[in-house]
Amino acid sequence: MGSDPHAPLVLTDPAGATARGTSAQPGADRPPPAAARAFNAANAAFRTGRWQAACAAAETALQAAPDLVVAAVLLGRARDRLGEAEAALAAYDRAVAQDPACFDAHLERGNLLRRTGRADAARDAYRAAIRARPADTRGHLALARLEEEAGDGPARERAAVAFAAALDRAADASERAGLHRTLAGFRRERGDLPAALDSLRQADLTLAAAGAGATGAACALALDQAEVLLRLGLVPQAEAAMQRSSAATDEAVLRRLADLAYRFNYWQEAIAVLRRNADLRPDDSAARLAVAEMLERSWRPGEALVALERAEALGPVPEETGQRLRAQIAKALGDVETARSIYARLAKQAPERYAPGLAMLTLYSDRLSPAEVAMLHRRLFAPLGAEAAGAPRRRRKGKTRRPLRVGMVTPDLHRQHPVALLLEPLLEHWDRERLPLTLYFTGTMVDAVTRRARARVDGWRMVTPAGLPDSVADDEIDILIDLSGHTAGNAMAAFARRLAPVQISYLGYPGSTGVPNIDWLVGDPVVTPPEHDALCSERVLRLPDTVFCYTPTEDYKLPDFAARMADRPLTFGSFNNLPKLSGRTVRLWSAVLRDQPKARLLLKAPSLGDPAAAAWVRGLFAAEGVATERIECRGPTGLAEMMGEYADIDIALDPVPYNGGMTTLQAMWMGVPVLTLAGGSFVARMGASFMSGAGLGDWVATNEEDFVARARSLAADRAALVTLKAGLRDRLRASPAWDGARFARGFAEALETAWAES
Repeated sequence: MGSDPHAPLVLTDPAGATARGTSAQPGADRPPPAAARAFNAANAAFRTGRWQAACAAAETALQAAPDLVVAAVLLGRARDRLGEAEAALAAYDRAVAQDPACFDAHLERGNLLRRTGRADAARDAYRAAIRARPADTRGHLALARLEEEAGDGPARERAAVAFAAALDRAADASERAGLHRTLAGFRRERGDLPAALDSLRQADLTLAAAGAGATGAACALALDQAEVLLRLGLVPQAEAAMQRSSAATDEAVLRRLADLAYRFNYWQEAIAVLRRNADLRPDDSAARLAVAEMLERSWRPGEALVALERAEALGPVPEETGQRLRAQIAKALGDVETARSIYARLAKQAPERYAPGLAMLTLYSDRLSPAEVAMLHRRLFAPLGAEAAGAPRRRRKGKTRRPLRVGMVTPDLHRQHPVALLLEPLLEHWDRERLPLTLYFTGTMVDAVTRRARARVDGWRMVTPAGLPDSVADDEIDILIDLSGHTAGNAMAAFARRLAPVQISYLGYPGSTGVPNIDWLVGDPVVTPPEHDALCSERVLRLPDTVFCYTPTEDYKLPDFAARMADRPLTFGSFNNLPKLSGRTVRLWSAVLRDQPKARLLLKAPSLGDPAAAAWVRGLFAAEGVATERIECRGPTGLAEMMGEYADIDIALDPVPYNGGMTTLQAMWMGVPVLTLAGGSFVARMGASFMSGAGLGDWVATNEEDFVARARSLAADRAALVTLKAGLRDRLRASPAWDGARFARGFAEALETAWAES
C-alpha cells in the first residue's frame, strides 16, 4: 500500500474507523505520492504502537505536504501517546489552522485538554467539533463526559443535555445502546460505579425494547454489568449477568468473560468458558492455547501442558507464547530452574515483559547466592531509571506545618491476597491526623476487604499505572510506598522515573527490588540485619519488631490439639506453593523424614489439585528415599477451609531459600509452630523474623544438620508440643510483633525517619 506511489491515500484513523469528514488536502483531491507513502507508514506504525516511528513518518508527510491535515492529526495522536502533551496540542492546532472544520482535530484536542485539567479550553474544543460535524455523536458524548466530571449541579444538567443530543443523533437502538455503554465506561473509569451501572441498565433496556435481548451485543453488555456488579460487591446479580453473557458465541466476549471470571476467583467457570469457546472452533489452535493458559493460571499445570500440546498439534503457536507458558508450567510444578532458564532467554529478547518474572524466579533458586540475586536485580532494572537520571526530587516548597502526605500503590486488595491480609492491621490503626494517607488502587478485584481499606484512608484513587504520575503529583504526596515490587500489575517503571520525593518498597516483594529511585526498603533487625545492607539497592528502614504484622479479623477456631494428635503419627507439613519446593528443600525435609521414619508429610498447594503435579512431588521425595505413601498432597480450598486444615499438622517445615510468608503467619495463628532455617537474604530470613518475634528462637536452625536435630528434639516431647500449640495464639497476642496498634506507631515513626534522612 505505502510502496506504490499511485496507491490511494489511506485516510483511516488509528482506531480503525474511517476519518469521516477529514480533508486530506484543501483544494486538492490527493497529496503528492511521497506524502501519501509517509502518511501510510505513519498510520501503520501507529496501529502497532510504534509511536516514535509514527511521529517521524507523519512529520515526513507534512514536509512533503505541509497542508496535509490528516498527517497533523496523526502526529498529534502519536505525540499524545508519548506523553508529549504540548507537542500534541501544537500538532492539533496546526490541523485546525489548515482546516477549521476538522472534526478529528477538535475532538482529539478536546480530549487532551480534558485529561490535562484544562476544562474550559476542552469545552470550547468539543463545541467546535460539534459545529464541524453536528450529526456525529462523538462530539456530544465527549462534551457530556467533560461536564459530568465537573461534578456540580449545573454541569450535571449540561451533561444530560449533551448526552441527550448524542442519543438524538444515533441511527438506531443499537447505536443508542452503544452510547449508554460508552458513557458507562467513562463513569467506571473515574470510579463512579453506581452511575456506570445505571448507564449499563439503560443500554440493556434500549436493546430489549428493540427486540435485541439475546444478541451478541446483549451478551457483551451483560458482561460489562457483571464486572461493575462484582466491583460493587453485588455478587448474586453479578453471577446472573455472567450467566447471561455465557450464551455468547463471539470469541472476544467469551474470552473477556473467562478473564473476568478468573480475576474474581471463578477459576473453574473461566476454564469451562474457554473450553466451550475452543469447542466452537475445533480447528483453532489459538482457542485451544487460551485453554492451556487459563489452566496454568488456575494452577493445573499437568492439564495445561496437555492443552498446550494439543494447540501445537492444531497449528503453529507463537514461539514466545509457548516458551512463556512452558516456563509457567514448570514453575507451577516446582521446577524453578527450568522456568528460570526459559525466562532468562525471554528476558534478553523482551526485558520489559520478562525481567520481573525472571527476578521473581531468582528468589526461589537454590543455585544462586544472595549476592548473585542482588546483582541480577540491579542489572535487570537499571534501565528503568534512565529517564529520571539527574532529575531533582520534588520537595514541599518553603516551610509548612502541614503533615507529611503518604501514598500507597497496589493492585492487590482482595480477601485472600497476602498484601491485603497484612495491610489490614496497619490501615486499621493508621494515625490519619499524623500522616494523611491516600491509597492508589491499580487493580480490578474488589470485595469486602477492598471496601474496608477504602474506608480507612483519607484519599482513594482508582488509577492505572500510567495514570499514577499525574494523580500523585496532584495530591502532592511526600512519601509513596509501593506494595507490589515485581509482582503482577506493578508500577515499577513509574516509580523508577520518580513519582514522589521519598519512595519506599514494602510488603509486596520480599527483598531488594534493584529498581532505581526506590529510596528505602522496609525490614527489621532479623530479616535485614545490618551486615546484609550491601545486598540492597535501597537504604534499609528497620521496624522495631517484625517486618509484617498479622492480626486476622475472622474467627478461626482452634482445635483440641491433644485429641487430634493422640491417634495419628507425627505429621510435618507445609502449605507453601510448589515453586518453593526447591531441590535443597526436598533434600532437607527428606532428611527429617528419614530421621523419623514413622512421621509423615502433609503438603497443600494450589498445584496439588492436579494429579500430575502431585505425582511429580511424590517422585521428588521418592528419589530421596522417602516412600510415596508418607507424602499426602492436597489441592486448593477456600481460606476458611485452609485455615481449618492446619489442625492436621503438628509441626510446619519452612522451605529454603524462599521461606513461607503468609503461610507461616497463618500456621502460627492456627497453633502450628514453624521450624525454619535462617538464611542469607530477606526472603530466606522471614521465618527467623516471625519465630523470633514470637519468642520462639529455639525454632530457628542455623544450618541443615541443626534443622534435622531440632526437628527430632521438638517432636520428641509430644506433651510439650501440645502445650505450645494450645497456647501459641495467646503468646502471639501478647507479643509486640503481633500488636497492630504498636506496629502502626512504629511504622509511622519509620516513615518520619525516612523523610528526615532522605
